[in-house]
Parts: sequence; structure tokens; C-alpha cells
Amino acid sequence: MRNPIRRACVALGMACLAVVGTSACAQATYPDRAIKLIVPWPAGGSVDIAARVVAEQLALNLGQPVVVDNRPGAAGNIGAAAAAKANPDGYTLVMATTPMIINRSLYNNLPFDLSRDFTPITQLVNLNYVLAVHPSVAISVQELIAKARANPGQISYASSGAGTQLHLIGEGFRRQAGIDIVHAPYKGAPPALADMVGGHVQMMFPGLPVVEPLLKSGRLKALAVVSTRRLALLPNVPTLAEAGVPNIDFTEWYGVVAPAGTPDKIVTRLNGEIAKVLRMPEVRQRLVGRGFDPASGPAQEFADLIQKEQKKWSAVVAQLGIRLDE
Repeated sequence: MRNPIRRACVALGMACLAVVGTSACAQATYPDRAIKLIVPWPAGGSVDIAARVVAEQLALNLGQPVVVDNRPGAAGNIGAAAAAKANPDGYTLVMATTPMIINRSLYNNLPFDLSRDFTPITQLVNLNYVLAVHPSVAISVQELIAKARANPGQISYASSGAGTQLHLIGEGFRRQAGIDIVHAPYKGAPPALADMVGGHVQMMFPGLPVVEPLLKSGRLKALAVVSTRRLALLPNVPTLAEAGVPNIDFTEWYGVVAPAGTPDKIVTRLNGEIAKVLRMPEVRQRLVGRGFDPASGPAQEFADLIQKEQKKWSAVVAQLGIRLDE
């Protein structure tokens, strides 16, 4: 070994291993290779959009690729289960979403538990939902309800999968409005929206980020927003309460988690780096422009939110009486 620089590097590495161990050395050099960010939903959906905006800038800040890995299916369960089994070294992350909380109350044999099997890193965004219809269906919520009452079982509402938040919103709307509409589950929001544009299903409660381009183009129409207040991107669209259907208010969050056991130093590093990304004006502009509300904070704050949400959604699922068995 004639190269003195190479000899020095090898000696330094051996000293590191001897003094502090392999794990500590890995943490000191983190990240030294690509990071995989698992998105348990299809490409082109709201979760995927937020993940790619953040991953792109995070990769530049860290100096290593952040590769988005879409693993859709089973209302997010497939991708989340794969992430839960990954090595807790900071090189596998997953986009956590509200359905990961909801699924705990819906499935008897869920292969993961968000609180037990993951370490929270940070919340990323909040987003709101929209009651969207094909333009031929109705021009107002009350017209939609009247049409549904006149044609029981003839109007279908799409969702991104059984047990997802879109399903629960649709079920809540069905009961609150006293109408007979049929649930049509899909493997994600993009294929559901494609069928809506084609007129195969009549209505849906998609997240604003994924449906906003279709509303702008006029291919779909927004009748109401599922929020306590009107949204800045849709100032002329009423809330469901304003449209005559009260007591339905669903806001979803997305965040980043890692497999349980991920070292605290890595969690702290990622939390700080993602917070920097979300403070960047160009990133905020891209997220807000698509209907996201950026939201970051300490890892413990995200952990507290997860615990709070578990109690909330357990009560909602019990009230609606929905149960899904795998």
C-alpha cells in the first residue's frame, strides 16, 4: 500500500472501529450512500407528490440520492410492512400517513404497528379533501344529494382503497346526508380519478393536491371542501357544512418515520435536514401551490400527534362500524 493518504484513511477507519464500534462510525459518516424513501401509495398520488418534492431537495442537502420507492397496495399496508422489517440504519424511511393509523382499527392481522415498529422523524404536511364530481353529475351538493335520493344505489363514490380516509369520508357523507351511494375502492387515487374523468364513477373525496389540476382544467368539478373553513386555492367553493352537510371535517397529515431502533443521532440529523428543506421558499411554494400545508417540528411532537390520532381514529371507525378482515 504505497499511497500515504490511503494508508491514513485505513488507519483512521480501524481506529474508529476499535474505539467506538461499527455502529457509531456509521452514524458519524451518515449518510454515505443512497437513502430509500418508501411511499406506500401509487406514483402520481398526493403522498407521492409531497414525497418527491421533499426528497429532491433533501438529496441535494445531504449529498446523497434519496430514492422514492412506490410500493402501493392494501391501503398502504404493503409498503409500511416492508419498511417495518428494514434495517434501522437510517437508509430506509417511509412516508407515514393517516391511513396507517386508521388501519390499526380496521384489520385483525395488521403486520405492523405505527407506534411499536417505527421511530417518528417529523411531520411534513397537512392537506384537505374536496368533494369532486364529474361535471355531468351535479353543480351543487344539494343537487347531488337530490339525485342520489331519486336514484338509490346508482351513484358510486370512488376511494383509494377500502378503509382509507377517502372511504371513511364517503361513508360519513353517505350517512350524514341520508343517501344510498355505493363504495368503489381503487388501488390509489390516480386510477380512481382517471375513472371519474371517464365517467365510470360519479364522485370522490380526493386530496386537493392530486385533484387540483383536474379542477383547473374543468374535467372535474369541486362541490365542497372537507374542512372547517374555505381553502385559499378554492375560495369560491363552500365547506360541506356551508353546503348543508355538517359534522364532517377530515384533515390528513403526512410525515416521515424510520424502522424502530434507528439511532437517535440519525433521527436528529434527518429531522433537522427535513426542517431546513421545508423552510426553503421554493419548496414551500411548490407544496402550497399544490394544496399542501407544510408542517414540521421536533420528532417528539410528531410522536405525540401519532398517539393522539390513534385515539381519534379508533373512535371514528367504531362509530362508523367498519371492519376489514385480511
